[in-house]
Amino acid sequence: MSYMALAFAAVAFLYASVGFGGGSTYTAILIESGLDYDLVPPISLLCNVVVVTGGVFHFARAGYLDLRFASPLIFASIPAAFLGGFLHIEETVFVATLGVALFVAGVLLLLDRRWNSGTGAIRPLGLSARLGLGAILGGLAGITGIGGGIYLAPALHLPRFADEKTVAATSSFFILVNSLAGLSGHLTKLGSQAGVLPGMSFLALPVAVLIGGQLGSLIGATRLPVAPIRRLTGLIILIVALRLLWRAF
Repeated sequence: MSYMALAFAAVAFLYASVGFGGGSTYTAILIESGLDYDLVPPISLLCNVVVVTGGVFHFARAGYLDLRFASPLIFASIPAAFLGGFLHIEETVFVATLGVALFVAGVLLLLDRRWNSGTGAIRPLGLSARLGLGAILGGLAGITGIGGGIYLAPALHLPRFADEKTVAATSSFFILVNSLAGLSGHLTKLGSQAGVLPGMSFLALPVAVLIGGQLGSLIGATRLPVAPIRRLTGLIILIVALRLLWRAF
């Protein structure tokens, strides 16, 4: 468990530095550990909440969180994430869906050659488009048991709907609310089975991600350049996706 805690802390530091929670990699690690897959999403989502709460605070304090831009995305995503988390799907389908979604997200994060160029004007994203995007990505986040920021980030940055720091701040906020909504859906689905979670040694993991996440979000919001760290994160996501797809198929 100590090695897993160290791995979770390192993942939290890296992901939090660019506004992510790390849920995709926590999920992959927990699946590889042999934990009952029904219990994997609640633990991953709880770790997400711990990490991105600090991220939202640090990015907001630095002035990068634009609530007027983010609110429609958040509003539409919350019920979709709850419903996605409430759905019961077979383990193979769950792993395959998560693997495919992460593969697409990882490729997009790696292949965006303009990410740190700073060129190109910011394009407006209409209200209806933000509502639709929030609902789709929130539902996908709930089903796959992660916060959805790795889906949202390339969707906002590739078309230049926001600058990189605003994308990081919005992604953190998106992950926070969708992790809470998805967690509620998964706990509702588990019912009495959720009672085993407080007694599990795996709940030491939120402490590890609290330390790594706080350091990562603080440094990411104030010192680190977002683009190269985001590309490194994309590489890790791609590796995780390939392992999940190998397991599923």
